[in-house]
Amino acid sequence: MLCHMAVIAISSSGPRNATRYRDVMEPLGVQVRLLTPKDDGHRTTGDMMGGVSGLLLPGGPDVDPALYHQEPDPQAGLVLNRPLDDLELRLLHHALDHDMPVLAICRGMQVLNVACGGQLVQDLPGHRIQPKTGPGPDPESSPDEAMSHQIYLSPGSKAAAVIGMAGFFKVNSLHHQGLYEAQRSPRLMTTAYCVEDGLIEGLESPEHSWVIALQCHPERQNEVPGIFANLFAAFQERAESYQTGVAA
Repeated sequence: MLCHMAVIAISSSGPRNATRYRDVMEPLGVQVRLLTPKDDGHRTTGDMMGGVSGLLLPGGPDVDPALYHQEPDPQAGLVLNRPLDDLELRLLHHALDHDMPVLAICRGMQVLNVACGGQLVQDLPGHRIQPKTGPGPDPESSPDEAMSHQIYLSPGSKAAAVIGMAGFFKVNSLHHQGLYEAQRSPRLMTTAYCVEDGLIEGLESPEHSWVIALQCHPERQNEVPGIFANLFAAFQERAESYQTGVAA
């Protein structure tokens, strides 16, 4: 029986950083389209996103402070990839303009906030284990082990609805940058925060049908509650519905 298969675009600095996300999404019956900075400049945004029915913005390097009108802090230990920033902003604006489902994880949540006019805290000590060999090209998603902390997910949020419950959860912590309420874009709504320090752990866009962002890494499924897998299943279902609607 012929059915509409959702096509999910995953942006990444390269195939290795996208592995965990691909491993989570492909078993759900979606086709993954990996987009890297090598695609930018050679293809139009419409070409890259043609036929795509959902955008997943994953973890990765730090976001260039110039994009939120700040000078880089020389003490922050930033690892930047401006071509990736530029690519993801193009893809994200395209997805938002077309009300496409968006799932933004860790760096992805930060890119979403910046794209909507928000800012970031450039250095958040104590939110990840520092690699013994120094930061790699994708410091948020490459460590083999992660710190953990407790977050509170608000009732009534889309994330709570698709996960299946709200309340307190123990999740992983792998991020170098982040945001508090002072840095949040007024176009976005806070849906989760860190119990220990009030750092924003979840954002959603009230302007769009399905834009969910989390600071933790739910693709590292042994480090978060099992019901967080529902997030990816709901993303697949929403992308499939979007694809069917476009095809119709």
